[in-house]
Amino acid sequence: MNNIITDLKALQEETILNLKSSKAENTVRAYKSDFNDFGLFCAQNGFKSLPSEPKIVSLYLTHLSTKDAKMSTLKRRLVSIGVIHKLKGHYLDTKHPSIIENIMGIKRRKGSIQKSKKPLLINSLKSIINVIDNKKNKEIKKIRDRSIILIGFSGGFRRNEIVSLDYDDLDFVQEGLKITVKRSKTDQFGEGSVKGLPYFDNQLYCPVRSIQKWLKISKINSGPLFRRFSKGSKLLENRLTDQTVALLIKEYLNLAGIDSKHYSGHSLRSGFATSAAESGAEERSIMAMTGHKSTEMVRRYIKEANLFKNNALNKIKI
Repeated sequence: MNNIITDLKALQEETILNLKSSKAENTVRAYKSDFNDFGLFCAQNGFKSLPSEPKIVSLYLTHLSTKDAKMSTLKRRLVSIGVIHKLKGHYLDTKHPSIIENIMGIKRRKGSIQKSKKPLLINSLKSIINVIDNKKNKEIKKIRDRSIILIGFSGGFRRNEIVSLDYDDLDFVQEGLKITVKRSKTDQFGEGSVKGLPYFDNQLYCPVRSIQKWLKISKINSGPLFRRFSKGSKLLENRLTDQTVALLIKEYLNLAGIDSKHYSGHSLRSGFATSAAESGAEERSIMAMTGHKSTEMVRRYIKEANLFKNNALNKIKI
């Protein structure tokens, strides 16, 4: 009997671990952050946040809409509130008419067009690299920062994919560099994928040569590829956070005289996709690099790239 109880306890603990692992860490963190905001709204207005009711959630969504929150934010918050309820063993009808009709009304009144962050295109990319190279900084930091940006752009990486890279993920071959991506947003089960970065003719902006310089100067031969520095510019063992990528982009854009407020960490990835589309790359080859599973977003990049190239006004002579 004791063995059965012990086995059952072990199974329960294993099940809890499985439930926690069913979502990526960033996703779970986002759920908690979203629900904390909902909890704050409820506390301020004398409502119970867990379990909650559809009419309270609907009021919260209206509250967000008055704060000029995007439709995507409203939808994500609703998903987060529903997920937290499920995880805590409570039922919440997130498709209740009082919620769905309210969202439709908000969408109709305010519209759902969202202004995305700008892609980092070739000229801006070059400007950033030039600024880094000319900045009065320790050589080791300059090479790290330029490598992060060149790799992020050239591989169409998400920022968390960049900082998750390890030394063992790199494989230098005659044609360039193979990079193994162990896990990504669209590969939650860790099947992995490989990206190939060829050598560039222009050595100044070549991501492969930049990484080679980074490995040589940093003497990294295991563990995290991109790491933090101490205040004295000593390289630490700690892996960078994905937020660092966004901060670096904004810092160097500002130094290059480019307003950074319309750019984010995602600008590297969208910049690659848009630039590739402008150069005539096929949809499937762009998707092979970025790892997009759906054509919807890639086609949006292609549409943006062709906004003036295939413009009907080009046929009109005035």
